[in-house]
Amino acid sequence: MSILQVVKYPNALLKRHCEPVTTNDFNADLQTLLDNMVETMYADNGMGLAANQVAQLKRIFIMDDSPSLKHPIFFINPEILVQSEELTEDQEGCLSFPGVYLKIKRPKYIKMKALNRHGEEFILEREDYPARCMHHEFEHLQGIHFFEHLSALRRELAEKKLKKYLHQTL
Repeated sequence: MSILQVVKYPNALLKRHCEPVTTNDFNADLQTLLDNMVETMYADNGMGLAANQVAQLKRIFIMDDSPSLKHPIFFINPEILVQSEELTEDQEGCLSFPGVYLKIKRPKYIKMKALNRHGEEFILEREDYPARCMHHEFEHLQGIHFFEHLSALRRELAEKKLKKYLHQTL
């Protein structure tokens, strides 16, 4: 396995819609991509990672909400079946926006359907922070990132914070 380069904002890949994974795509290359995404997510201490964040425009994201952080869940071609009207506001970060943590409103509950790494369909329900992670990563696949949930002023402040962080880490 290898660690992939995480695409950073404002890279245009973060605004692109990801393409569905086809039956023919379930091959050794896909399994390698999934393994590399897991290693990349863990190396950056992330809870989730979408394929376009590693320059792959495929409808794939992974997340790990297990206490041990050793049980990644693979979401291929995910669909939201149900999301609560009730929203919760909490702080979240993103591997493509390092050093920036923002309070964002998201659904408290999500029920999602997807394929696992073997092409088998599953349904997963989550509440609170894991639901937040699922929604965040799902939006990446639509070309939406969390800065888009901000007012113009909050976005400008967040962009300045990100630029400062990136400048300090170079």
